[in-house]
Amino acid sequence: MVASPEQIHLSPEEYLSYEEASPIKHEYRDGAVYAMAGASDAHVTIAGNLFAILRNHLRGSGCRVYISDMKARINANNRFFYPDVMVTCDNRDQETATYKQFPCLIVEVLSASTEAYDRGDKFADYQTLESLQEYVLINPRRQRIECFRRSEGRWVLETYTATSETFTLSSVNYEGEMAAIYEDVIFDPPMVEPPDR
Repeated sequence: MVASPEQIHLSPEEYLSYEEASPIKHEYRDGAVYAMAGASDAHVTIAGNLFAILRNHLRGSGCRVYISDMKARINANNRFFYPDVMVTCDNRDQETATYKQFPCLIVEVLSASTEAYDRGDKFADYQTLESLQEYVLINPRRQRIECFRRSEGRWVLETYTATSETFTLSSVNYEGEMAAIYEDVIFDPPMVEPPDR
């Protein structure tokens, strides 16, 4: 979750060095760094549930699943992000210890402060990753999973809700129960629009 930009300009190499020494995480957008805010109980629980599910599912496959402390590097747009969950099955990603460049699946758990960005500019940046097959948004306020899948050069949306018993992550050949993603989740309160003045 992005909080605010810090007023420095760094090259990608300087950012990686800066980030190694920093006590807090920062995302990177074309030279600017943005401090990351904390996450809600629901956000962390959902990400943890999905990580555990995918780690078990992918064991022995050669694919690796990462949770929110691993960076995704988007070279085309000079970006580094911290996805909530990311999967790579590309051996080239074993060559870099602090970031991955060839994910097939990226998952973001939504939050009130970053939802528009996750749906808009960040998704546009992620789409430049040729390896990316699926981009997933998970709602922490109610049971809703949105899966954007690359299909013949277009992104196709499939939505799963509380009435869906199962959901599918095609990029990693997984079908699971909605209840497993939301196990032990105390939902965030719904977003409230400010009154008109």
